[in-house]
Amino acid sequence: MSRRNEWIDAFAGVKLVVFGDVMLDRYTFGDCNRISPEAPAPVFLAQRVEEMVGGAGNVARNIASLGGRAALIGAIGDDSAGLALIAAADDTPGLTPHLARTDIARTAVKNRFVAKNQQMLRVDEEDIVDLPAASIEALFAHLERELDDAAALILSDYGKGVLSRATIARAAEMARTRGLPVITDPKSRDLARYRGATVITPNAKEAEEATGISCQSDAGAGEAAALIAAQTGSPVVVITRGPQGMTVCAADGSIHHMPTAAREVFDVSGAGDTVVAALALALACKAPIEIAAELANRAAGIVVGKVGTATVSAAELHRSLHAGNTGSGKIADLAAAARACRDWQASGQRCVFTNGCFDLIHPGHVSLLAFARAQGDKLIVAINSDASVKRLKGPDRPVQNEHARAVVMAALRDVDLVVVFDEDTPLDAITAIQPDVLVKGADYSVDTVVGGDVVTARGGSVVLAPLLDGHSTTAAIGRAGRNADA
Repeated sequence: MSRRNEWIDAFAGVKLVVFGDVMLDRYTFGDCNRISPEAPAPVFLAQRVEEMVGGAGNVARNIASLGGRAALIGAIGDDSAGLALIAAADDTPGLTPHLARTDIARTAVKNRFVAKNQQMLRVDEEDIVDLPAASIEALFAHLERELDDAAALILSDYGKGVLSRATIARAAEMARTRGLPVITDPKSRDLARYRGATVITPNAKEAEEATGISCQSDAGAGEAAALIAAQTGSPVVVITRGPQGMTVCAADGSIHHMPTAAREVFDVSGAGDTVVAALALALACKAPIEIAAELANRAAGIVVGKVGTATVSAAELHRSLHAGNTGSGKIADLAAAARACRDWQASGQRCVFTNGCFDLIHPGHVSLLAFARAQGDKLIVAINSDASVKRLKGPDRPVQNEHARAVVMAALRDVDLVVVFDEDTPLDAITAIQPDVLVKGADYSVDTVVGGDVVTARGGSVVLAPLLDGHSTTAAIGRAGRNADA
């Protein structure tokens, strides 16, 4: 596993260019618990709206969240949705947008309405038109400049008009003359239009439409992948198959099947974008296709456990490698933990937060966690990162690294979510997550609990858990050291 972690670390700062169809992903979260008296239709009570860059933009977001840098090239309409998309892109660290405006088409928007983690309805706004020559040339001017210091080109086709056959060929040629790999996420059933790509990544439905071969079985998916390689001339074909995992046809003609890495599936929106981003970053770092595909498969397994068009961080990918099959679906980054808390709260559930180093789990910790869980419906545990523990406890701590501590914590029945924080205190984590209840041990007083003011300011409470005498990680480590010296 250590070599795979090195590949993930290598993602940092790697620049990729994403060229294709951008759109605005708009999520309206709310509640839906009655039927309209006007018609047999549910009544949706909107509570909050989130907007993010979607389509090719979601590929770019995932590249950035994994530690890379993304130059995003696409087209938007001259409208309010286009302005919202630009604002969302500008707010994404590591993403540089180059978005040509056109007045002949609206900005593509996907409006999703979500209640209790369930998507109730999707309303699309779009005009599929051929872009004028001036807009195409503006996009290629950006592409020419951005490819000069890039490590790979991604062509993200959502069938909205940016990537015509001629545009694909021209862009691929520009990358090839620079010696860059071209990773293509197709939309058309005519996969031959993507000829020249280094890697092509159809999903099972697209592969079946292109070849007429069912991809439900490993044998069928392998046969389809080999045929697509022959049709397109692409050295590598990766078919994403949802619950059946992933099938890879490598450059040497060998076929590899990977089972899904997903533990829980809440939302498959954008999972293919995550696959393309992770795969492209790994290949840009010269990882073997088998390693690149495994990392992409793991990344997809993480993202489908989140609500909405989500992203995956390098830290989450690291943890998935360390976690194996033990509670890994409960380990999240701070942004994902904050989203999960909001979603739980929107469904009427009380979220409890507690934190600590949790270096060696002992009965005192178990008692604290059981008490905390009893104060609400969901328990989020924040643990100090290795660097944070060293600053607080000294150079010989922690005994267990943050990955191991997160995995052990996630395996406990009372814990619903685990997040790792790097600061000396959990204040930033509490501010981001906004829990309803904050729990600390009774060795604190309510007015000295860090973040207590943040929680009470929104109507929440700070609760002190009774201590279980005779249990301390520091004391246990000391006893172990004395026994070793005896």
